[in-house]
Amino acid sequence: MIIAVFPGQGSQTPGFLAPWLEFEGARERLAEYSEQAQVDLVAAGTTWDADRIRDTKVAQPLIVAASLLSYTALVERAGVAPQGVAGHSVGELAALAAAGVLAEPDALRLVGIRGRAMADAATAVQTGMSAVLGGDEQTVLDTLDRLTLTPANFNGGGQIVAAGALGDLAELAATPPRGTRVIPLQVAGAFHTGYMAPAVDTLRTAAAAVEASDPSLTLWTNNDGSIVPTGRAAVDLMVAQIASPVRWDRCMASFAEHDVTGIIELAPAGTLVGLAKRALRGVPSVAVKTPDDLQAATELLTGDAE
Repeated sequence: MIIAVFPGQGSQTPGFLAPWLEFEGARERLAEYSEQAQVDLVAAGTTWDADRIRDTKVAQPLIVAASLLSYTALVERAGVAPQGVAGHSVGELAALAAAGVLAEPDALRLVGIRGRAMADAATAVQTGMSAVLGGDEQTVLDTLDRLTLTPANFNGGGQIVAAGALGDLAELAATPPRGTRVIPLQVAGAFHTGYMAPAVDTLRTAAAAVEASDPSLTLWTNNDGSIVPTGRAAVDLMVAQIASPVRWDRCMASFAEHDVTGIIELAPAGTLVGLAKRALRGVPSVAVKTPDDLQAATELLTGDAE
């Protein structure tokens, strides 16, 4: 089984969307996405600087839009879709659209609401996130508990993301657990923690009005790495996940259990393929960063389909 995976916030870089606009109809699609998400995604993906696209209400729809543009380009070139999909954090909205659970306009409307609601929630208290690389997992978790920090992302491959108050994160960086490195992340708040509870309520109300179809592809959830059988369950899990940890480690374990034989990460790609290379050794992967990477992704996808 070849699957497509969709990255989360923090994977965007200035100008990364520019080469994708050369595809016929891409600029028009992005203009529609912009209207639905209430963000100028053409400008955000081509001319805005790093600080501007780091803004949560910009970054989230920008990433989902890029993922869907590159996914469409891949499927059109290959003539076949992947057999399964999963998204990391906000990437779950791209995965829901790719699996047919949500229509693309609904996915872009919801990600716009999600980004704005999470940005608003982040202003209530000054919080942030830091990646903790390496070390013993239980020791890391004990340290976070002592510092009243939350393990917000279990990314696998020896990486846990801590979230919480900036002072507590500073203490973590000053006295990291033995054998670890602590890297502050360029995000505006403690995502996937209780700090985001107000955003959950906002998105739940919006999502309740959206039609959800059952997945046409195998679809994994960040909640616990399980496969989700129904569209409504997938949407509900995506909403709740705003304030609960991302269990990408369990997603990758489930990929292995379900005999995933190849992974294609859509734009803005790189992070998830990097994690897979450490946790799923020997499984071929392609990061579709630019249109130049579509050929390798197509070869991986169609090779499995033959």
